[in-house]
Amino acid sequence: MTVETIVPSREEGCPVQWTPVVAGALCAAALSVILVSFGVAVGLGISSTSPTWRDASAALALLSGIYLILLAIIAFGLGGYIAGRARTAVGASKREDVERHDGLHGLTSWALAVLLGAALASLIGASTVNRSATGTPAVNATAAEPLLSYELDKLFRSTRRPPNTDLSAERREAGRILMTSSSHSGVINDDRTYLIQQVAATTGLSPQDSERRVDAIIADSKTAIARTRRSSIIVGFSIAAATLLGAVAAWAAACAGGSHRDGGPLSEWMVSFNKLGGGRAATH
Repeated sequence: MTVETIVPSREEGCPVQWTPVVAGALCAAALSVILVSFGVAVGLGISSTSPTWRDASAALALLSGIYLILLAIIAFGLGGYIAGRARTAVGASKREDVERHDGLHGLTSWALAVLLGAALASLIGASTVNRSATGTPAVNATAAEPLLSYELDKLFRSTRRPPNTDLSAERREAGRILMTSSSHSGVINDDRTYLIQQVAATTGLSPQDSERRVDAIIADSKTAIARTRRSSIIVGFSIAAATLLGAVAAWAAACAGGSHRDGGPLSEWMVSFNKLGGGRAATH
């Protein structure tokens, strides 16, 4: 026979209590910043201003994705638990109704934390763009920068060029041409011939050496773009999966927090986890 647990709460039509939601969201966002900073510090970031970051292996991209998923579960789980534990119960209702409203508060806390993170990322991105627009030289204003900055350096490298020569216009144009190397048709013959002429004129190389350099840079650019695209796909999928799993973790943790608040029994998954932890502790 199943016995329903009655707790002091009147959940029908209970409005959202924003204080626990905001508190949980802020804690989740703060813990996310800490864990992301730690991950970047130990080398789990696969994006950098260095041109060699594109050579990161697929294993590193997968490891970074797994770390993002674990980060989301921990951070959003903490936020959801706080939202459920701090929520005030009113009246009397069934345990199922209480858990549903606790879970909704945890889910709301998750949504608010995601919005806070997106707003913070947008502010940082906008600040970076403003600094780039006002403080960097014209040579770094290329559309292909910083993705193909190293390839552009190699393309126009020369020991005979006078110092302080401005090649910003040539770099921008060459960068746009090299970006087409990842298309289905690749760099068309007219653009390839034009690049050979530009390299010969700016570096003093012979037409044969200029042609070999251009062909090598086109191949390197295609490889660099392909690696960047691969890493972006893996990271994009990992972020989406981490965010969705974070919602599940926030809901479950909020229900657990509400159970602790009301002095009720632990959830089955928490009982199993505690037994597992206790068993491990006993073996030491």
